[in-house]
Amino acid sequence: MGKSKVAVLRTSPRTVLADYHQLMNLAGYQDVIAKDADTALKVNISWHFFFPGSSTTPWQLEGVIRALKQDGYNPDLIHACHNRTVVIDAHFGERENKQINVVEAHGLRNIHLYEGEEWIHIRDAVGDLTDKFTCLNEVYPKGFHIPKRFIGENIIHLPTVKTHIFTTTTGAMKNAFGGLLNEHRHWTHPVIHETLVDLLMIQKKIHRGVFAVMDGTFAGDGPGPRCMMPYVKNVILASADQVAIDAIAAKMMGLDPLSIKFIRMAHELGLGCGDPREIEIVGDQEAAAMNWHFDGPFKKMTFASRMQHKIYWGPLKKPIEWSLKTVLAPWSYAASVVYHDSFWYPVIAKKRMNQVLDSNWGHLFRNWEKLTPDAQGFPSVGADPAELKRTGLRALWRSFGILGTTLKEAPEFDTHRRQQSAH
Repeated sequence: MGKSKVAVLRTSPRTVLADYHQLMNLAGYQDVIAKDADTALKVNISWHFFFPGSSTTPWQLEGVIRALKQDGYNPDLIHACHNRTVVIDAHFGERENKQINVVEAHGLRNIHLYEGEEWIHIRDAVGDLTDKFTCLNEVYPKGFHIPKRFIGENIIHLPTVKTHIFTTTTGAMKNAFGGLLNEHRHWTHPVIHETLVDLLMIQKKIHRGVFAVMDGTFAGDGPGPRCMMPYVKNVILASADQVAIDAIAAKMMGLDPLSIKFIRMAHELGLGCGDPREIEIVGDQEAAAMNWHFDGPFKKMTFASRMQHKIYWGPLKKPIEWSLKTVLAPWSYAASVVYHDSFWYPVIAKKRMNQVLDSNWGHLFRNWEKLTPDAQGFPSVGADPAELKRTGLRALWRSFGILGTTLKEAPEFDTHRRQQSAH
């Protein structure tokens, strides 16, 4: 196996589509993504509300799809792929983040993994690889299920550059979390780093090819993946090495990649390269060498993130964590929605976003539906900056609907309903 390679480019709305095409080829994606297999574009929705840096951008998705089509990949074998979490409404999120606009404009399939898809037991999917897991056998003594459609598929992860309150940073490796684990994935939070390593083992076994394209046009610092301070950084990254791309993104944020447990573990197990000194940078080496001096997720934590840390790793672990594995668990989903959607977004988000909303990327997002790109990118981004329609009372009102959906679809209640109907 050759040296791990990460492609990094600076970009602008004017050239972003051509830049994504160049980026992916610099990283050698055609050597990894087979043309005769189905290719899943694993969209990231870290928040159903639009928040810069939090979720896959429409130009990221557009750039990747155009690159694939331009390089001869059959659109009939490409589909967008979404998971569901108990606190994120994926259908609402793909509209608010304008991802569905891109998918429909290209006529691609749009697959939500929890709707009509068959899931297969992990041992049936990967066999004896389960014996090598670092933590998942202890978290799920009876095993767990993964989407059957993933077996033999290519997957292209579409994360953004941002920090995370559980894993310090989140990127390519963390993007597999929602798609590969069932709705009890919060059980893994106390061993989240080990979980990401196990999931990378699974991906290498089941997928025909694994690739990542990361958007850093906006980047998020602070207690992510939601309550961050967004910045305009104008960079994009790509790699076939999931560990390496996460390592370079972490380094650009000003963090030591090998001090981040999931990167270090994956590096030591030979699942990829987490040491920037051993990674080949192609494209814009000066951009890759930048240090943004981010604070990281732990210096300015929110009330919610402090409580989560106390429950999973602190003094509340013993009295409270047990409830998250019972029918009582939906209390935590409701608490998260009430804090993030009913309080933080309506009250704080707009102040955090003001500066970046007036950037070229903010204008591009606001005017996305009205703009016509050429082969390079967007000649114009429109005069209007991005507008937050769901702040204040509108966001508060929408959060109540999301809270109702969260409680209705909580897996614990669903399991209880199935048991009741069986009797």
